[in-house]
Amino acid sequence: MALVFAVLGSWLGVFRLISLSDVVLRMWGQVAIDPVLASVPMFIFMGSILERSGSAKAMLDATEVMLKRVPGALAVAVMAMGTILAAPIGVVGAAVVTLSVIALPQMLKAGYDKRLAIGTIASAGTLGILIPPAIMLVVMADMLGTSAGYLFLSSIMPGFLLSGLYMLYILGVAVLRPGAAPKLTAEYGPQSRREFWWTLWRGMFPMTALMVIVLGSIFAGWATPTESGGVGVLGSMLIAALNNRLNIKMLNEAIRSACRANGLVFMIFLGATGFSLVFRLLGGDELMISTLLGLGVDTKWEMLIFVMILIFLLGFPFEWIEICLIVLPIFGPILAKYDFSDHLGAGAGQAHLLTWFGTIVAVNLQTAFMTPPFGATLFYMKGTAPPGVTMNDVYRGMYPFVALQVVGLLLCIYYPSISLWLPRLAGFLD
Repeated sequence: MALVFAVLGSWLGVFRLISLSDVVLRMWGQVAIDPVLASVPMFIFMGSILERSGSAKAMLDATEVMLKRVPGALAVAVMAMGTILAAPIGVVGAAVVTLSVIALPQMLKAGYDKRLAIGTIASAGTLGILIPPAIMLVVMADMLGTSAGYLFLSSIMPGFLLSGLYMLYILGVAVLRPGAAPKLTAEYGPQSRREFWWTLWRGMFPMTALMVIVLGSIFAGWATPTESGGVGVLGSMLIAALNNRLNIKMLNEAIRSACRANGLVFMIFLGATGFSLVFRLLGGDELMISTLLGLGVDTKWEMLIFVMILIFLLGFPFEWIEICLIVLPIFGPILAKYDFSDHLGAGAGQAHLLTWFGTIVAVNLQTAFMTPPFGATLFYMKGTAPPGVTMNDVYRGMYPFVALQVVGLLLCIYYPSISLWLPRLAGFLD
């Protein structure tokens, strides 16, 4: 698409083809030397090892057994698993690829509607940008001039809120359309109490230990959030060794699988970089901003609504980091001048405002990963989906979950305590 419109722009005299050489510089400056993205290969490798060690499937099975009596148990289990893995992985590409490889074939085999299965996995994987230690929150905190710790605490409840909304939707579909989310039979899973507890122990303990290792290394100061991917690989190898699955053959297969997945992820980065460059050089972002400004923005609420709509629209053609670069440096200082204390609560200062604003921007940016036609999650899903899943299925599977994200965003705007309750409880915003 970038090349097509670059040639078209050149033909119309509004684009110089030599500008395409900037794609190489942007790939280097924004992707190749970005320490944040250095964690992506490690987390994908970690997921590949967990898949082959049987631990990830054991966790999914254990979660499914716990939720056996719940309608749509497998889909709810995938959402719960995605919420749990969001913390140690923290990178959307790695989380979506890991969940897709582990859960999508199992859901399709169980008779789930493929659009529901795709939407469930995609939305569960994108929770990694909200639940700490999310890489995106670190970048946003730096751009807003606020504390990453504040954003870490303020984003936890919105992350759980979205997860809860997704689960309610899955339950609703399972009740109203049983064929789309088949119910588990009474004979499924362990039949004795001893087998039940053994299944839970075998499925939950290794992954819980891995989460403690990854997050513990960050909180103890042994590793940065970026370096924690390497710690996760080490932990996954230890789990594979405990399962008697660690051998040269398994590692070779895991490396091959991880290389293919990484190739997919970084080719998407390349395509997105080229597209966003051409889009900006043709004046696409200026056109969107001038169009919205032409509507007349005056009061603080009009400005906030304008910024939220702008971020949502920019989510269609841009990656989250480019949206942050376009929006936050321009509108962050403008919004900081407004007084929102009547909405945020008595005594609310600039720290409250920036924390709340950063959180609702993060919730809004989650839609950027899933909105057709250019959301990165769409292509992660298509690249890892089994034959028979079309791009149309992927698009249509996203729509209900994007709508739920908008509902979650509106709730976080209307009830700021969803974001600010935890930082206030910790005494950070007193």
